[in-house]
Amino acid sequence: MMSQQASVRFIGESKAGPATTLYDRIGGDIMVDKAVDIFYKKVLTDERISSFFENIDIMSHGINQKKFLTMMFGGPNTYCGKDMHSAHAHMRLNESHFNAMLDNLIETLRDLDIFEDDISEIVAVANCVKDDVLNR
Repeated sequence: MMSQQASVRFIGESKAGPATTLYDRIGGDIMVDKAVDIFYKKVLTDERISSFFENIDIMSHGINQKKFLTMMFGGPNTYCGKDMHSAHAHMRLNESHFNAMLDNLIETLRDLDIFEDDISEIVAVANCVKDDVLNR
C-alpha cells in the first residue's frame, strides 16, 4: 500500500518540495538585502507613507526588516524584533497605507526581476500580517 503525502503547503515552500523555499528561489540573503534597500528608497520618497519614517533610524529598521523577511520567506530565523501588532500599534495605519507599502514592495520585486509567481507568494506573506499591522 502506498502512503499518501499531505497536500498542505506552507508559505515559502515551493511546489518543488520543502527543500526549496521562497527565500531560496528569490536568491537568499543577497536578494533580500537588495530588495529591502530598494524598497526603503521608494518608501522614503512616497508621499503617501514617507511621514511614518521621518524619525526612524532607517539603517537599523532595514536590518530588522531583512531579518523579518528572511524568516517569513523560509530562510534562517534570526529575527528577534517586535511582533507586527506591537510594532505598528502607535501608528494609526489604515488600508491605504498598507496598500502603499504593498505597491512599493511589488514595484521593488519587479525591478529585481523576481518571478510573478514568487511576487504573488510574497504578497500572500504580506497579507498574512495585514490585520496585525493595521491593529485589527
